[in-house]
Amino acid sequence: MKQDSSPKTTDNSQDGIVEDMAIAGRVAARHLAAVSAADKAAALQVIAQSVRSLCDEICAANAKDMEAGEHKGLGGALLDRLSLDRGRVMAMAEAVDAVAKLPDPVGESISRHSQSNGLEFERIRIPIGLIGIIYESRPNVTMDAAALCLRSGNAVILRGGSEAVHSNRAIYKAIVRGLSEAGLPAEAVQLMPDQDRALVGAMLGGAGGRIDLIVPRGGKSLVKRVQEEARVPVLAHLDGICHTYVDRHADREKAEAITVNAKMRRTGICGAMETLLIDQDYAAPGPLLRALIDAGCAIRGDDAVLELEPRATSAYAADWDTEYLAPVVSVALVEGLGGALAHIARHSSGHTDVIVTEDRDNAARFLQEVDSAIVMHNTSSQFADGGEFGLGAEIGIATGRLHARGPVALEGLTTYKWLVRGDGQVRP
Repeated sequence: MKQDSSPKTTDNSQDGIVEDMAIAGRVAARHLAAVSAADKAAALQVIAQSVRSLCDEICAANAKDMEAGEHKGLGGALLDRLSLDRGRVMAMAEAVDAVAKLPDPVGESISRHSQSNGLEFERIRIPIGLIGIIYESRPNVTMDAAALCLRSGNAVILRGGSEAVHSNRAIYKAIVRGLSEAGLPAEAVQLMPDQDRALVGAMLGGAGGRIDLIVPRGGKSLVKRVQEEARVPVLAHLDGICHTYVDRHADREKAEAITVNAKMRRTGICGAMETLLIDQDYAAPGPLLRALIDAGCAIRGDDAVLELEPRATSAYAADWDTEYLAPVVSVALVEGLGGALAHIARHSSGHTDVIVTEDRDNAARFLQEVDSAIVMHNTSSQFADGGEFGLGAEIGIATGRLHARGPVALEGLTTYKWLVRGDGQVRP
C-alpha cells in the first residue's frame, strides 16, 4: 500500500493524536477509493455479521451507559436515543446489509458532453476523502456512519459522546473485526481513543488540512460549536423545528393519525413535529387537540387554541422557535394556507414541514413554496429518515443550501471530478 508522504508526528498532544489518526485515515481513504463496489459490499456484509455475533457484548456495554445516564439524570428523550436492545442491534446490522445492497455511487457518470474541437468532458462521482463525525447520545450513529462512509469510499474518524462511550467502543470492536476479516485497512474507520474535549478542537482544526469534511450530530450546543470553530466544511442542521399544517380540506381521520404519530411516535428525534398549525376553517380542530392530549402530549397554544381546549396552556413567543424533543407541541390556528406559509417562513428551521390536505392545488403550492430540506404531503414528519427514504441509513439531515440537503447518505458523501479526453488538441 502506498504510504502518506507526510511524516508521522511524534507530538503527544491531542493535536498530535488527531494528526496521526488523520495521516492514517488518508492512507486508508486512498486505498478505499480503489476498492471495487463488490468488495466494499462484501466487507459491509462481514461487518454486519460481526455486529450480530457481538450483540450480547454490545447490549452489555449499553447497559453500563444506560445506568450511568440514569445516574446523571439524563432526560427521557436522551435515554431513548442512547438505549440499545437486541432488536435495535439487529436493526443496525440489517441497516448495514441494506447499505451493502445499494448502488455504489463512486465512478457514476453525472454528465458528459463534447466540444467542437473534439474534446470530451465527463463529470464522475468520487469519494470526499477523510470525514470527521462528531456526535452525541445515539450509538447507532457509530455503525451508520461507518457503513455509509465505507460504501462511498471514504475513511472516517468518529468521536462519540461520553454518555455512549461503552456502547460506541463495543460497536467499534465489531467494525474493526469485520474490516480485518474483509481485508480492508483498520484505519478506514477510527474511533477517538478518549473523551477529552480537546480532541474535538483538534478535529475542528482539520488536522493540518487532512480532514475534508466535519459532520456534527447532536444537540444545539454541539452543532453551534462545530459551525463556529470548524476550519473545514461542515454538513449539519442546528434545529429540527418541524411543522404540520392541517388544511381546511384535510381528511379528519388522516389528520388525527398523522399529527399524533408525527409528535408522539418518538418525541426525541429531529423529525418529530414541534408545531401544529390548523386552518381556522378546519371542521374538527377540537378532536384533533384532544387526540394529542389523550396520547400524552402537552399543548402550548394561541388564544384560539385555548378557547377550544381548556387543558392547553398559553404559548410564549419563544415556543414557536423551540425544538422540544419531548411530548410538548406548540399549536396555532392560522388564516388558511397563506397564514401557514407565512408562519413556517418565519419559524421553520428548514428541516421537515408537512401539509395534510385533500386539495391537490393547496398541496402543490405548499410543496413548491416551503423552502425546507424535506417537504411532505399527507404523511408523518417521522419519515424524515434516510432508511425510510430507501437510502439504507443516513449520516444526518442537512438543512443548508450547498452540497447536500435532507438525509445525507451515499450520494451526499461524494463529490466529483472532471475527466477530459482528447486526441492531441492544443489551445490556440
